Amino acid sequence: MKKLFSKLPVMQGDRLTIRPIELSDANSLKEMTESEEVYRYLPTFLFEKKYNDTEYVIKHLYDECLEDSLILGVFFGEDFCGLAEMYAYRPLLKKISVGIRFVQKYWGSGVASETLELMTEYIFNETNIELVSASTMTKNKAAGNVLKRHGFKRVAHGIYENWGLEKPVAADVWVKTGVGHRIEKHKADTRS
Repeated sequence: MKKLFSKLPVMQGDRLTIRPIELSDANSLKEMTESEEVYRYLPTFLFEKKYNDTEYVIKHLYDECLEDSLILGVFFGEDFCGLAEMYAYRPLLKKISVGIRFVQKYWGSGVASETLELMTEYIFNETNIELVSASTMTKNKAAGNVLKRHGFKRVAHGIYENWGLEKPVAADVWVKTGVGHRIEKHKADTRS
């Protein structure tokens, strides 16, 4: 990830800010990581769940974790909403995967849609990435719907993946390419 991001990005939307997590966010992050409901459809090996000490997690998020993924906080004003992650960077393929997870009180509020939009806009405008992928458990219909609304296409359905649970889980794989995005952006820029 360090090869893709020379500095930790900040993304600003109409309602949300996606930015690096700070020690002052520890209590909010701890509250989220302790919610079984939040992690019901997520892998067990996520970095924020790797250690019991939330402050330790935050202190090592941008050194130890940054080798494999970039995890940023999602904020509604000053209120912590959840996490936005970019991982599985494949430079030769110009590909990256994304994942998002939120405090339960923000479910159904449009925060997931705005976060995904901010992430894909940043990825396609500020990096050389051509393909963004995401995986969801087949049971997590809400996550699939968010991806679909933002132009992701399901390319695999019900494939079994290791998410760190007792047995593999049925998952869907989604992708979005930057080609259409860049064509539309070019058209908009030439009209201006």
